[in-house]
Amino acid sequence: MDIRNLAFDIYRKALDSAGTINSLAAFSGDVPPQDTAFIKRLVQTALRRQEFIKKIIAGYAAKKIPARPDAVHAALILGAVEILYFNTPDYAAVDSYVDLAKKKNRHAGGFVNAVLRKICRDKKELAARPPLPFFPPAFREMLRGSWSKKQIAEIEKAAAEEPALDITVRENPEYWCQQLGGRLLGSGTVRLEHTGSVASLPGYSEGAWWIQDFSSALPVISLGSIENQTALDLCAAPGGKTAQLLAAKARVTALDISPDRLKTLKENLVRLHLKAEKTVAADAFDYLQSCPRFDIVLLDAPCSADGTLRRHPELVHTRTMADVRRSSDIQRQLLAAAATAVKPDGILLYAVCSMCREEGEDQIKNFLANHRDFSLCPVSAKEINPFNQEGFERLVSPEGFIRCLPDMLGGIDGFFAAKLKKRPT
Repeated sequence: MDIRNLAFDIYRKALDSAGTINSLAAFSGDVPPQDTAFIKRLVQTALRRQEFIKKIIAGYAAKKIPARPDAVHAALILGAVEILYFNTPDYAAVDSYVDLAKKKNRHAGGFVNAVLRKICRDKKELAARPPLPFFPPAFREMLRGSWSKKQIAEIEKAAAEEPALDITVRENPEYWCQQLGGRLLGSGTVRLEHTGSVASLPGYSEGAWWIQDFSSALPVISLGSIENQTALDLCAAPGGKTAQLLAAKARVTALDISPDRLKTLKENLVRLHLKAEKTVAADAFDYLQSCPRFDIVLLDAPCSADGTLRRHPELVHTRTMADVRRSSDIQRQLLAAAATAVKPDGILLYAVCSMCREEGEDQIKNFLANHRDFSLCPVSAKEINPFNQEGFERLVSPEGFIRCLPDMLGGIDGFFAAKLKKRPT
């Protein structure tokens, strides 16, 4: 199997919104693990460095590069990634990508050979440059509706780096931080810089912890003590927040529209030795029409997911304001439906992994203006920082929203959450 050709196909599909890096799963039965790791790293690096490498190529070639790289330029970008960031010998990288480009366009061999050889000649100086820009113009424009030029520059710089692995521990995070050689963050998240195979790490097979980005864990932490409270987790799969609720001894109903994703959630909970009172495969709108009321309703709403760009760099090349507006419409409807399932004096917890205010702050302000029986329950930095790490004040807005951006606390996902309280009858 030609692993570079496979990487080329996955890279192009990711740019077409036809799949993510996890498209590799479709090939896992045919590709050895070491080759899978190589392909994944190659494609992710190409997506992170695409705009930077396009600028390099433009300095060596008169031909204008399309906004979405064509087949020849895609081969050039992958070749440049290997030359600049991998240990592949120069001659092997050049020969491999000249052959690949010729398969896509029989006239492209000379052009690709010339450009890659120039990159080989200058690679020491090129590899030492800051790998920016990361954001293409359309993604930068999308963020301008929410953040200043300076803030976007800080987000871009932080997001261009590969993320560490964050895990949530079922209990005793100090112990597992020591066992795993990680760093304990203020929320109780354990951060691991170098992991290798996740399944081989201490505590995985015992179900002591699960993978969950730091930002994603904050909303449930903000609830405080919830033992014996009833909780409905809408859009629950793959189950990170469900596991948090169960570990805190809440009585949880977990709902997801996808039976396959719900199956994954159940498998994850089995490994963690946790069990939901009920799991429901259903459309949230249908379920909410006649469901019981809960002390807590967690709505981890469908969103543009642009806040996960560190782990999913393809998103910066595919997300637009049209995606944000589509998501915003669904969120508005889901919030209104979810509100009916909250008991008087209960909590509606809203969360999205988006950096756009239209999906976060603006969404909640609009909801509160139209639902006078709810009020904002402000979150304080202290509530989400039980281990007293400095810098948590940045994570909470003046209004009391949780608002995370990638440049905070050494690199985190972009995220928004709001805790809303229903008035007693």
